[in-house]
Amino acid sequence: MAEDYYETLGIGRGASAEEIQSSYRKLARKYHPDLNPDDKAAKEQFQKVQNAFDVLNDSKKREMYDRYGSAYESIGTGGPGPQNWNTGAGSPNFDINLEDLFGGGGGGGPGGGGFADMFKNFSQRGKRQPQPAAPQRGANIEHALTIAFTTAVLGGEAQIAIRRSDGTQETLQIKIPAGIENGKKIRLRGQGDPSPNGGPGGDILIKVNTAPHPHFHRQGRRLDIRVPITIAEALNGAKVDVPTPHGTISLTVPPGTSSGSKLRAKGQGVKGTSGTPGDLFAEVQIVLPQEFEASDREQLNTLLEKYNDNPRAGLQW
Repeated sequence: MAEDYYETLGIGRGASAEEIQSSYRKLARKYHPDLNPDDKAAKEQFQKVQNAFDVLNDSKKREMYDRYGSAYESIGTGGPGPQNWNTGAGSPNFDINLEDLFGGGGGGGPGGGGFADMFKNFSQRGKRQPQPAAPQRGANIEHALTIAFTTAVLGGEAQIAIRRSDGTQETLQIKIPAGIENGKKIRLRGQGDPSPNGGPGGDILIKVNTAPHPHFHRQGRRLDIRVPITIAEALNGAKVDVPTPHGTISLTVPPGTSSGSKLRAKGQGVKGTSGTPGDLFAEVQIVLPQEFEASDREQLNTLLEKYNDNPRAGLQW
């Protein structure tokens, strides 16, 4: 149901201009936002009172309203648009001050200030003032970068070429933190596109992809590597050299070691920039000679017949 402006002001349809102004002054004092700073309902009611007064205090708008009701706005006269009554800092200004509503500034007669001046100049008052647009943040720039496996583990530097929104290209040198994982992003704050109106710049977001390594596999901070050993090293035990990101280490292969056994090197995995370093696990693989002479093969088969236990005896579904 459309709002009845006469009912909002508490007056009859035959009310005079003086009665309209008198009723408005009374209601404005009652619901003024400055007197009801935390009362949302009072603020909404004050806006309704203001809208009703804007129409009924204007003879042309009132005539159209009396003839067509709330539909007069669509006919072309134009009614009061939505207004934002707010007295907080940083919000649209409310220009009707309490001195006007309570008769300050010297008398209420014509030309004497107070309500007379308020209504005389009302068309220029109580209007929402245009506010400057809030500073906007510049746009982010997204970029994908593929780095070497060793760079992801140890850290380093890389170059990227970015294209900004204005079409210009720029080459940047960036630092890769040690231990960064595949798919993670590096954020360069404030180095994206500039703001269109004085706000902060956007960021550059770099998604890091890690190229595979021919020998190492990574799981978080853990590193895995397969280490080939000879039959003699597996049978008798041995010391074998194993490369790590932090230098070559020597691992002990116990006598009788089978393929698939894993040797753990604590703290030799991914160290990163903080936290506990990961471990390195070396999985041994027994490698047979590429060629056997017939006599050697025969001797080896004869020897192995003595050790004919079935290594798959424990396999089951």
